[in-house]
Amino acid sequence: MLAALMALALMSCSKSPVEKPKAVQEEKVPVTVAKVELVTMDRTLPVVGTLYPKDETTLGAEVEGKVEKTLAEFGDRLKQGQEIALIDTTTYEALARQTAANLAKAKANSVNAEQNLKRIQELKKQNISSQSDLDKAMADAGQWDAEVKSAEATDAIAQLNLARSHVKAPFDCAVAERIATVGDYMKVGAPVFRLVNDNMLKYIVQAPEKYAGQVEKEQLVTFNVDAFPKEQFEGKVYLISPAVNTATRSYAFGALVQNKEHKLKASSFARGEVILQRDVPTPMIPIDAVINFAGITKVFVIENEVAHSRPVKVGRITQGRQEVLDGVKPGEMVVITGQTKLRDESKVRIKEATSEPAAKETAQK
Repeated sequence: MLAALMALALMSCSKSPVEKPKAVQEEKVPVTVAKVELVTMDRTLPVVGTLYPKDETTLGAEVEGKVEKTLAEFGDRLKQGQEIALIDTTTYEALARQTAANLAKAKANSVNAEQNLKRIQELKKQNISSQSDLDKAMADAGQWDAEVKSAEATDAIAQLNLARSHVKAPFDCAVAERIATVGDYMKVGAPVFRLVNDNMLKYIVQAPEKYAGQVEKEQLVTFNVDAFPKEQFEGKVYLISPAVNTATRSYAFGALVQNKEHKLKASSFARGEVILQRDVPTPMIPIDAVINFAGITKVFVIENEVAHSRPVKVGRITQGRQEVLDGVKPGEMVVITGQTKLRDESKVRIKEATSEPAAKETAQK
């Protein structure tokens, strides 16, 4: 046994030392990449706002009296000058006839006084009439002339009140609310109807003050409303506020929107965008290339088969691609698959590269 142990010891000593393993080389991460393309797009400003009627009024009674009749209900469409209510017209018609009769009487007396003055003047020339008679005739003529003017003013007021007792639409509009009803006694100024002109609407929005120099009149504004989510409406900028709101650091502007078919409702909420500039070359990448994590937006850019993490500022999404406002350049290659295995400076093996031809398109929300 001792001899056997000694033989084993000699055999183990005669073996060569164990070689150390070679360093394991870093494996390349397989990825798919796509090229940053330049696409001509409209540069826009996203906005939200409210559609207001271009004209809106609460129509009040212009005369005092009882409502005799209402001729319109909410939802009715009216033409300018259309009669929609009557307020104590019988009384105002009677007053108008009375003032018209008083005016006619004053005119007749004035004519008679003028004729009498002419006779007295002729008689005075012949020394038949006295100076006192002439003075009296002149005074009577002047008095009746004043009476005519007073009667004309009184009659004009009566005719005006008669016209006002027939309540009429001040412009082409729709009835938003009928406030008064038959039998109500109206004081001057009491509301009768609330009317809106929805043939044309005002899309009023707020924009950050940094865009104050970029929004101009006649720029196109497109928007959508919840009632017609798949339909796009448009208008043109027509007013811009001269002041910035110090609390929100924004300013208001409005676009006029034609609404001849009356599909849009006044006071509706709308989301849209203002087209600031047409056909601007814009870097675009597949949306799969964008990574959002812990509040950071980034992409992996490939250079010499090495992935570099790069923060980016992104914009609109359209047709599966996202606008890149800052961070990449046209022609660079970005990773669209395999990002989960990447870290900054990782070596990669490109499986394939996709390239989408640049196309002219208009950005859509």
